[in-house]
Amino acid sequence: MRVMDDNRIIRTEYSDLMQKSYIDYAMSVIVARALPDVRDGLKPVQRRTLYDMYELGIKYDKPFRKCARIVGDTMGKYHPHGDSSIYDALVVMAQDFKKGLPLIDGHGNFGNIEGDGAAAMRYTEARLQKITQETFLADLDKDVVDFIPNFDETEKEPSVLPVKIPNLLVNGSEGIAVGMATSIPPHNLGEVIDAMKAYMKDENITTRELMRYLKGPDFPTGGIVINESELLDIYETGVGKIKIRGKVQVEKAKGGKLNLVITEIPYPMIGANIAKFLSDIAALAESKKTMDIVDISNQSSKEGIRIVIELKKDTDVDNFTNMLYKKTRLEDTFGVNMLAISDGRPETMGLKQILKANVDFQFEIATRKYTTLLAKEREKKEIQEGLIKACNVIDLIIEILRGSKDRAMAKACLTEGIIDGIKFRSKESKIMATQLMFTEKQANAILEMRLYKLIGLEIEALINEHEETMSNIYSYEDILDRRDSMAQVIINELEEIKKEFSKPRKTELTNAEEAVFEERKIEEMDVYFLMDRFGYAKTIDVPTYERNKEAADAENKYIVKCKNTGRICIFTNMGQLHTIKVTDVPFGKFRDKGIPVDNISNYSANKETILCVASQTQLNLYRLLFVTKNAMTKVVDGGEFDVTKKLVAATKLNEDDELVDVTVLKEQRNIVLQTKEGYFLRFPIEEIPEKKKGAVGVRGMKMGEKDYIEAVYYTQNAVESSITYKNKKLILNNLKPGKRDTKGTKVRA
Repeated sequence: MRVMDDNRIIRTEYSDLMQKSYIDYAMSVIVARALPDVRDGLKPVQRRTLYDMYELGIKYDKPFRKCARIVGDTMGKYHPHGDSSIYDALVVMAQDFKKGLPLIDGHGNFGNIEGDGAAAMRYTEARLQKITQETFLADLDKDVVDFIPNFDETEKEPSVLPVKIPNLLVNGSEGIAVGMATSIPPHNLGEVIDAMKAYMKDENITTRELMRYLKGPDFPTGGIVINESELLDIYETGVGKIKIRGKVQVEKAKGGKLNLVITEIPYPMIGANIAKFLSDIAALAESKKTMDIVDISNQSSKEGIRIVIELKKDTDVDNFTNMLYKKTRLEDTFGVNMLAISDGRPETMGLKQILKANVDFQFEIATRKYTTLLAKEREKKEIQEGLIKACNVIDLIIEILRGSKDRAMAKACLTEGIIDGIKFRSKESKIMATQLMFTEKQANAILEMRLYKLIGLEIEALINEHEETMSNIYSYEDILDRRDSMAQVIINELEEIKKEFSKPRKTELTNAEEAVFEERKIEEMDVYFLMDRFGYAKTIDVPTYERNKEAADAENKYIVKCKNTGRICIFTNMGQLHTIKVTDVPFGKFRDKGIPVDNISNYSANKETILCVASQTQLNLYRLLFVTKNAMTKVVDGGEFDVTKKLVAATKLNEDDELVDVTVLKEQRNIVLQTKEGYFLRFPIEEIPEKKKGAVGVRGMKMGEKDYIEAVYYTQNAVESSITYKNKKLILNNLKPGKRDTKGTKVRA
């Protein structure tokens, strides 16, 4: 590849250029979008949104502002990646069911735990939380972090926020980058602060000792972590799986019935998975996996989760609860991968490494903060000393000011003792004026001093202020010179944050045994599988079918007798075999609507057409005959389709070919192939060889270039079979017998 650079041509390998470009793109996504910084625990979009709200003055004690204003300003100044990504980040930072410590105070519809989205940004309003303002954004004016140019170099933005707590642990983080992902659980603020203090007091502390303070994750949805013994390894390596269960309690209901009430859910269940959980419970009842459920209701509200399962009187509650843990998402797994940006590169870190990075960051921002404060206090000290000195010789200074022609003349006298051109009342004043040696800052302060500053109380206040300044200077120098002093300042701030903002732990930690339940054994019996032309399926018992046989035969396209413990096999035109457990099909009354087969199998009505439906038991007793659009035929032993997988290939198809017929062979003796052009070929089925299901088969009929098999019929010996073809009756038995792989007979209208 040749790349033009001014008037030079650079030759390079295209693959090298692509590799470099992709790596640059990947690193951009990793560092600048998807992963949080270990120091402030924020992704760039979160950091920019919070900083923009700080810049706009949307503080916790000020009125709410429209989210659209915040999003637009953030996008225009700092984050040119689309308004939806900014608003989504803002919404999540305001949701108390996703964040253990919400950073934004939302006003309006910000979504709910059941997965309903937030209202449009033009309707919702927001402002900073108090902890965000005091812990995340304080001291930005004290040069504690570096500011970098924004995307168009018209503004400055902080490279990291001076967060005073390990926010990466407190709020956790989830993000998918290129080739890597982060998943960090939230933790309790008080415990995180205690762990950080413990690390500051002893940098050689072990992870096990740290976990005396930070016991484990604390999810905003509560729940129970059941593998507490595995947490140590997770926090040492930064990788692992946390098993969480919802919290349940039993309540007595009317009539001696019991209610199983779910009051807390696993953190991964939030959102659409709550509806999935409810549907899974309903499916357990419909499929007869349990007969204990009377009713299910979701009574959750803003006050919290409350899912009520009404049970029968004699229900074994413990066994039923264990079934929910095994069969639904009431027990779930949170995959931990504590990946964050450290020193500009992604790194998987354990608990101790994260705390170390945060402690180092706290010392860095404290050093910069107190260096800035010390410089300001020293500047104040210089000016204060000048003003105090000036008050002692105020008569002389007034004489200099009255005798000077301009400010420059007076300033030169104050700073350098130059008295040329200044009129004095006495020689003593003139001599004293030559001895004045104020600094330039002191001289400016004197020249700008107002007369009321000469009042006795004001002079006394100035002296007191100077004493306070000297005290501050001593304190700041001590903090900067001694690491212990700085550490104590940081610890004091952490204790104040914990006292004001920490909350009790919500998630319990324990070691629980794996849930074990006894499945109710299904009594085996014969049932009828019914499926109508719309694809709705159900099963009914034999007596019900026999009572309604005429209506059942008229209303349903497929009727199969089977065992309730068996499987139903569905063959489609795409050469696929879909199997369905009969227990997954609703069993009930004849007039029940049933369930779409799409919902209980991999079959898709939009992409496939059903050709044959049979029970697996039936297939084991018979053979199947396959015919394709291009006239490929074969017979397959039905036992080859005795499979447990939901989806397998039933046959092999050539390119641009599909099945037009699959039939279970019982009493059929002859096959009749009909083409689109009107050719019919009747020949004995025994001429079609038996093949394996993975074979293509043999050609059953010769056809014209654009002709294809349109229909397949079967005849029995001594039984007349007829069809209506082009509005006329055609007796298939009267067709001239032929042989396989011949052209057949043209039937005209």
